[in-house]
Amino acid sequence: MDMHVTFGGLSLRNPVMTASGTFGFGLEFAPYGDLTRLGGIVAKGISLAPREGNPMPRIAETPCGMLNAIGIQNPGVEQFIAKALPSLPWREVAIIANLYACDAAEFGELAGMLAAEEGIAALEVNVSCPNVREGGIAFGQDPAQIARVTEAVKKRAGNKPVMVKLSPNVTDITVCARAAEDGGADCLSLINTLSGMAVDIRKRQPRIANVIAGLSGPAIKPVALRCVHQAVRAVSIPVVGIGGIASAEDALEFILVGAHAVQVGTANFLRPDFAFGLADEMAALLAEIGASSLDEFRGSLQLPL
Repeated sequence: MDMHVTFGGLSLRNPVMTASGTFGFGLEFAPYGDLTRLGGIVAKGISLAPREGNPMPRIAETPCGMLNAIGIQNPGVEQFIAKALPSLPWREVAIIANLYACDAAEFGELAGMLAAEEGIAALEVNVSCPNVREGGIAFGQDPAQIARVTEAVKKRAGNKPVMVKLSPNVTDITVCARAAEDGGADCLSLINTLSGMAVDIRKRQPRIANVIAGLSGPAIKPVALRCVHQAVRAVSIPVVGIGGIASAEDALEFILVGAHAVQVGTANFLRPDFAFGLADEMAALLAEIGASSLDEFRGSLQLPL
C-alpha cells in the first residue's frame, strides 16, 4: 500500500515522524534502524543560545507513561547547523527543526537562521515555551500570543512550511488551533505534554527537581485523540497527531479522526527501533481491515447522528 503523504508543504515517504525531544537529533538512533525509513525526523528543541536544561532528577516513570522536565537542553542553533544537520540524511528524509524561544522576536530570528538551511524541510514551533516578557505564561495558553508567534516565524520562514505544536493545557484546543491558522501556520501538530507531577512519600519530596513536569506516553492518548479530532474539525489546515502512540493501531486511530501524519514520542524510549517499522505495520493493518488506501481511511470516522 502506498503510504506516501503530502500536506502543508511537506512531502513524506510515509506518515511516521519522530517527536521532538524523544529522538535526539536523529543520529543517536541510527544504530537501531535506517533513518531513511522514517517519514520525518523532528529534532529536539533548538534555541538561539545553548541551554543546560533543568537540574536532576528530571525524568520519572508513571503508570502508562513518564514525566519529564528536561528544560530544552541543547547546544544552540549554530552548533546544530554546523555539526548535527550535515550528518543527517536530509536528502532522503524530511528534517524538521523544533523552535524554542522566549519572545516573538527570538522565534523570528531563530526561524530565519534555520530557514536558510537547505537541509531543513520545515519548522515546528513549540508554543509551550514561557513568554518571559508577559509574566511567564506559556505562549500556547494565549490564542493572541499563538497568532503573534506564528506570524513572526512565518515572516522569516521563507519557503519552509511552518507547523505549530499545540499544548493540551488549555480550556479549548479549537480556539488555539484557529489562532495558529490565523497566524499563517501551514499545519498543526498536537498534543504536547500534559502538565503533571509525582511525589515520593518516603522522602517527602517531588520526584522531579522542577516539581511540575510534562506527562507523555500511552496514558495521554485519549486526550491527544480528542484534541486532534476537535482541531481537525475546527481548521482547514492539516493536523499531525502526537500522544501515546505505541502500536500501528494507535497510529491509525489518529489517521481515522483526520490526522495527516503522526509523531512517535515516548515509545522511542521503550523500543528504540519502534518508529522504523511503524509505517509497514500501519500498511499491513490497513490492508487487514479492508481499507483501500491511506487517503480513503483518513478522516472516515463515523460519528453518531
